[in-house]
Amino acid sequence: MSANIGTTTPAPTGAPAAPNVNLSVTEPAATEIKKFMTSEEGLPESAGLRVRVVPGGCSGFQYSLNIEEESRQGDFILDDKGVRLFVDMFSAQYLNGVEIDYVTNVMGSGFTFKNPNATGSCGCGSSFTA
Repeated sequence: MSANIGTTTPAPTGAPAAPNVNLSVTEPAATEIKKFMTSEEGLPESAGLRVRVVPGGCSGFQYSLNIEEESRQGDFILDDKGVRLFVDMFSAQYLNGVEIDYVTNVMGSGFTFKNPNATGSCGCGSSFTA
């Protein structure tokens, strides 16, 4: 099992110097993200996937994935397997060490999150407690 973790690169001016955040995507997740991004018309080179933690879900927090044209001030900007990821300061504390995967099974397909920071999760796997 290789530890291929995304590396944090400095964000634009005003970005936080610390802490760092390590967030990774599996090969299947990277493939799906790239497929989706190439199907979007007119995305600039600066585009990436915003990975967020937002209040809600049945366990307290839920994950949010959105394609955005560019990072925002204060974002952590990571690159893993050719996928650019944007993480805001609030979400970074919950996403450090998280692995994003893409799975297909009899119930369907979608992104899953392996979160070592979660102290509990719901049955559907889309929300967690920290």
